[in-house]
Parts: sequence; structure tokens; C-alpha cells
Amino acid sequence: MLASWYDRQGPAADVLQVGELPDPEPGPGEVRVRVTVSGVSPGDTKKRRGWLDSSMPFPRVVPHSDAAGVVDAVGEGIDAHRIGQRVWVHGAQSYRPFGTAAQYTVVPAPQAVPLPDHLSDELGASLGIPGITAHRSVFGDGPVDGRTVLVHGVLGGVGSLAAQLARWGGATVIGTVRRGADLDHVDPHVVSHAVALDRDDPAEAIRAYAPEGVQRVVEVDLSDNADLDAAVVANDAVVAAYATRDDRPRLPFWPLLFHNVTLRLLGSDDFPAEAKRQAARDLTAAAAVGALTVDVGERYPLDAIAHAHDRVDAGVRGRVLVTVP
Repeated sequence: MLASWYDRQGPAADVLQVGELPDPEPGPGEVRVRVTVSGVSPGDTKKRRGWLDSSMPFPRVVPHSDAAGVVDAVGEGIDAHRIGQRVWVHGAQSYRPFGTAAQYTVVPAPQAVPLPDHLSDELGASLGIPGITAHRSVFGDGPVDGRTVLVHGVLGGVGSLAAQLARWGGATVIGTVRRGADLDHVDPHVVSHAVALDRDDPAEAIRAYAPEGVQRVVEVDLSDNADLDAAVVANDAVVAAYATRDDRPRLPFWPLLFHNVTLRLLGSDDFPAEAKRQAARDLTAAAAVGALTVDVGERYPLDAIAHAHDRVDAGVRGRVLVTVP
């Protein structure tokens, strides 16, 4: 099969190779997926470049955890009727060496999720890491129906899906963007109120929309937003953080304590298995009824995968995808 891989960490152009590898075969409880579109996430590029002094987990890594494609073979114990089924894939390279930047990938059967025929491969390949992280950030502490959810970075990959899932779940969504110029890009059908963080007093603006405070916060930058979050949370709120600029964020301990705030830290590779299964069910259901859309930024062929990684590292807006011939 045609695939991309790296056997050492470093800059994309230096370490990513494209060539032929043996076709993988599914083992017991696994399916093989013929990949059409592979999704690139920041976590994929961080693993490749050795972020936080991480080392090579395997001698050779085929990158990427997310994809869309068609099941073309099944292992022992899996219903043969799954062959020919369109699916979206998550977690392919989570604690495994061979991800989705290849013509074929093998995953445990639950990680190949049926993709309704009216949904695109591009959407399917965009649901994995960002979608499951977004789902956990919104629903990890129960339903949000009737609640107010603050989503930071509402134009980002996780933030956008979190806002849509919260809206689908019955919440009122307040979203933030970094600059006032970005406000025009926020979908008012999803986000009831949008606030730019470069205004004089974003906390006052958020409080104007949520006088009693927000019950949930989806946090993309804990280190920069901790004081703001403490100023706008309701009593017994949850701050669910999946990223931070500063590796050792300083927290306003007493304001958070007096509001009885729960801080939930989200590492997508290690979510409980049932949480991932529920996320997959809900993401598919929401997408099927048109409640989820994804901003696809740029597409690259597999032989230009290094450019795709560089664009993700540069922070380009929209999902970056690699198409597989």
C-alpha cells in the first residue's frame, strides 16, 4: 500500500516519507479500512516533532488518528456484513503504530463508526480527535439542556464543534474569539452571543449575557483565560480545559474555590472507552440531522503530507485534510 511514515522525529519535510508498505491485516476484533481522507490534528504533528520531549513510541509511525473510508476486511469475531460499510475512524494512531496516512488502516471495530451515506468523507475525517474532545468538554459532566455554556476559541476545530454540540444539546452558547475582526465569522445560529477577548472588559460583556454566571466553560487556553473564567462562572460550574499556552498555568485559586468550580482536564487519547463510544454515537447523530458542520481549510494529496503538517503547525484556520489515492 501507499503510505506516509516517519522513523525519527523532527521537522515534517525532514522526517516524513511516502512510499510502499505492506498491507496491514485485521486481527481479532479489528476491521481494515480503505482510507479516502485522512484528518490532520495538532496532536499528530506534536507527536511527529517530539513535543514536550516525547520520544518515538514505535520504531516506525504512520501518522494521523482520524479518517473516513470504507471497511474492506474484518478480523475474527467481526460480522462480515461490515465489509463495504462507509465509516469514520478515530484513534487509529492512539497507542498504535499505524495511523490513517495510508491507503489502509486497521483499528478495533468500535473505532470505525458507520458514516451515513448523505454525509461527506471530509466531515467524517474531521470528527475524530476534535469531535470527541469537544463532546467530552461539553457533556463530560452531564447534560447541558437549559444551561449556559461558554466556549473559548469558538472558531477553532474543537471550539466550533463544542459550540454546535452544546447547541444541539439544548444549551445557550456564548463564544469568544481573539479579535473583534473575527466576530463576523461566528455563526449566530449556533452562538447566541459572541465576545472578542481584545475588548476592554470581556468579563463584563459575558456577564451581561449570563448575569448568574455560566455553568460550563470549554477552555482552549487555561493559562490565559483562568482569571476571566473565574470572573464569569456560576456556582458549581465546570471548566473543561483541553489546551493551555503556558505549560504551568497560574490559577486564581480562591475565586474558583468560592464558586465550587470543578476543573476537568481533557487528554483525548485517554478518555474512558465508554465516553468515546458515546461521543461517537452523538457526533454521528448530530451530524446526521445537520447539527454539525466543519470548516475544511486546506486539502493536500498524500505525497504533500509535509505541507499539510506545516500548515497545521502554523495554526491555519479550518480542518486540514490529506486525500489518499
